[in-house]
Amino acid sequence: MLSKESPYQEQFHELLDEIREEIQSLNDEIKELKKENSDLRSKLKEIQDGQTDIYSAISESERLSLRHQVLGLISKIDNHLEDNQ
Repeated sequence: MLSKESPYQEQFHELLDEIREEIQSLNDEIKELKKENSDLRSKLKEIQDGQTDIYSAISESERLSLRHQVLGLISKIDNHLEDNQ
């Protein structure tokens, strides 16, 4: 450690104070970022909770109709592929 008579003692303490201030500033920034992250996660959760998948948003008859249309398209694609072979 530096002796009390050392000419660098004051400079050392000044630099040490600067380091402490920087550490405190970074800790404050971390705290703010954690709060912001928490807020963003909460908003994301709200958005996700508000969303529904396509099938739960339509009625049973609409689902059956959509299924029938998709199966019809798949059948047409299969037939087209078989005809081209």
